Amino acid sequence: MTDNTVVLDELDRRILNALQIDASQTNSELALEVHVSAPTCLRRVKHLTEAGVIERQVAIVAPAMVGARLTAIVEITLDVQAAERMDEFERHAGADAAVLQCYRVSPGPDFVLIIQVADMPAYHALAHRLFAAQVNVRNVKSYFSTFRSKFETRIAV
Repeated sequence: MTDNTVVLDELDRRILNALQIDASQTNSELALEVHVSAPTCLRRVKHLTEAGVIERQVAIVAPAMVGARLTAIVEITLDVQAAERMDEFERHAGADAAVLQCYRVSPGPDFVLIIQVADMPAYHALAHRLFAAQVNVRNVKSYFSTFRSKFETRIAV
């Protein structure tokens, strides 16, 4: 396995930490916050983006404010774990907008999904289309969040 880790210096770390808190700030505001010139800051952000360190910049939406009140953490075990069958399930699950995250895991189930839907009827419809309709799904174990005590997108750098 190749290590694709990018070497970050202190300025890169300051930029990444600042952007993870507020990516909507202008380059000038960011440069002022991290104590460098605006052109240097812009060049560094461009390099971090081109290197794949910054994957994308997004708005984080409050699920309940848009009607997505139910979070499900779902363990999936497939009947056949051949690579092409794993890839097939991953593509199928990943194509559904309600699936926010999809992880291949080991040991235990084959996949863990994080799903956000409006309510139990919406989850039931999703479970039917993603799990029941799939002949290769052997076992589904769902957990439903009753309270979200922490949600963070920042990665310590």
